[in-house]
Amino acid sequence: MKGTFFLGSEQEAKFQVREMEFPPLGPDQVLVKNYSSGICGTDVHIYHGEEGSAAVNPPVVLGHEFSGIVAEVGEKVTDLKAGDHVAIDPNIYCQQCIPCRMGKKQNCERLFALGVNVNGGFAEYALCPATQCLKVREDLDFDVAAMAEPLACAIHGIDRAGIQPGQLVLVIGGGTIGLLMVQLARLARASTVILSEPIAMRREIGMEVGADAVIDPLHEDVLGRIREITGRDGADVIIECVGKTFAVDQAFQAAGFGATILLFSVPAVDARAAMPLFDVYKKELRIVGSMINPDTQLRAVNLLNSGRLEIKKLITHVFDLEHLEDAIKMQMSSESIKVVVHPQITSRD
Repeated sequence: MKGTFFLGSEQEAKFQVREMEFPPLGPDQVLVKNYSSGICGTDVHIYHGEEGSAAVNPPVVLGHEFSGIVAEVGEKVTDLKAGDHVAIDPNIYCQQCIPCRMGKKQNCERLFALGVNVNGGFAEYALCPATQCLKVREDLDFDVAAMAEPLACAIHGIDRAGIQPGQLVLVIGGGTIGLLMVQLARLARASTVILSEPIAMRREIGMEVGADAVIDPLHEDVLGRIREITGRDGADVIIECVGKTFAVDQAFQAAGFGATILLFSVPAVDARAAMPLFDVYKKELRIVGSMINPDTQLRAVNLLNSGRLEIKKLITHVFDLEHLEDAIKMQMSSESIKVVVHPQITSRD
């Protein structure tokens, strides 16, 4: 059983494939044979030595967006059996701290996550609490099933944005999350969904998965294009999915009266953006954040099982365990949307 261990951002060789040994299963544990594990923006942050959702202590197997088949179950596990296809919810909460007790488990003071600070999906097998495994249809593509975690995070963001039927929604950024947000905004019955994205390939995919219109913010005036497309002076809901100050500036510029601005992306820890305070006052803008996926994983699995979302178009590159660093670099490039690792395939060299 092999796994690719992250050795630390300061190391010259940041990853190493190692043999893994697993202890006997605990009564409430499940051994999962991993078939797909997505590269997340959090993995990119960790690669660069930045903060993830929880503390990272190398050596550790990263990969918190993953799916597979149950290989073995502990003696007290009754809801799962060997052969079940599952998607993994990586985030585990203490249920005891003040945020957990106040219904804000996403802010858990002792949050830990599979594939962040304990071994996760960039391995042939993973040891998981049974509570974190959700069954998916056996005919559901493993790459699609692995998208349950990012989709669950996006659903929480959509909940926070509070889209109402008939509203105009602008999504800034056409990466994986932005293209999920386009689709979720349509399901929330937005009247018009516009995607702002500088990369042509991502704009094309945006139209294919449900955007009503796209804007190239490098060569077009965003607010002017919104007026041209809709006759409106700004959007009702703006969903920022880039994590850079220029995108936040664009969100404020595109906000109509009474708009909600969802700052969904994970920025650098020290990132700062100027806020047009008079616009916040005069337009009565509502600014919200969104953190991981509290109680939305099952909804994500239900949506994936339903087939109502276009996921395969978002997956652009596949790598094996021995090329994990290449996979992370590809995820950082403008050539990709979603990059996945298939732990069961052999090296392409």
